Amino acid sequence: SEDIKVLVGGGVAEDLAAFARAWRRADEGDLREERVLAFESWEGLASVLTGERFRLLRHLHAHPERSVNALALALGRQYRRVHEDVTILERAGLVDRSGGEVRTTADRLSAEVVL
Repeated sequence: SEDIKVLVGGGVAEDLAAFARAWRRADEGDLREERVLAFESWEGLASVLTGERFRLLRHLHAHPERSVNALALALGRQYRRVHEDVTILERAGLVDRSGGEVRTTADRLSAEVVL
């Protein structure tokens, strides 16, 4: 697991600034990859990271589950809804189902909102 930066808004200037930060880090010998999950708008973020999905991520961070079914039971939610949430979060790179369990890919999400 790692830290993932969530960026809302922004544009070319922010993209260039992120590139410059990565270049400086690499030049200083820090070759860690910075993961960024970018959304054009607040609505875009809210469509992926709903309240239930955030609750799901927090649960998985503390208690990885052996399956989506086990996760649904632990959360007291319908399997179909939890499966849909896991699929969306997996596409966003926030959940991983490989290795025989369902778990988060991050220990921390940090957000930057550009007005």
